[in-house]
Amino acid sequence: MTIPHYPSMDDANLARLARAEPDAFAELYRRHVQSVYRYHMAHTGNVHDAEDLTSQTFMSALEGIRSYRGAAPYIAWLMGIASRLRLRFFRRRATKPEVPLDAALHIPTPGLPTDRSAFQRLERTRILNALKQLSSDRAEALILCFFSELSFTEAASVLGKSEAAVKMLVSRGLQDLRARSSIALEMDYE
Repeated sequence: MTIPHYPSMDDANLARLARAEPDAFAELYRRHVQSVYRYHMAHTGNVHDAEDLTSQTFMSALEGIRSYRGAAPYIAWLMGIASRLRLRFFRRRATKPEVPLDAALHIPTPGLPTDRSAFQRLERTRILNALKQLSSDRAEALILCFFSELSFTEAASVLGKSEAAVKMLVSRGLQDLRARSSIALEMDYE
């Protein structure tokens, strides 16, 4: 049996189709698993916990797919689920959520030459160490936009803020990172 692919279908239509077609949900999973995993890895710093939370995120999404109405981008809806599960995870551990981001460095970057990859790893190490010292809302905005690669609009939907507020959080977060670590960061988002 071959699995149908839906490369030209947008996420909202695919989510509607996924209510009845498991293969459509599998396509949504393929499209977004890396973003969700990176998000959880950035917060937990542990491969096992990040994998468990990623699995729980997609299980919750599958169980609640009928509640997705298409008002926000699918990835924003999905990351909202991921965020709630992350909060529950840290509450269960009865510890204050810290941002142990060092482990996110071990996420492979396919296709980069070894020297460029090594340089990026060093830069990420410096950035991740500095992220630990930011306010939680600025760190969360940066993680959503840079680790999970969400747009400002999608991150705004996840955070329950306006797009302008997210841009401000990211801008101030980047300023804080520069000040704390003297890193020359380039912003890919406009």
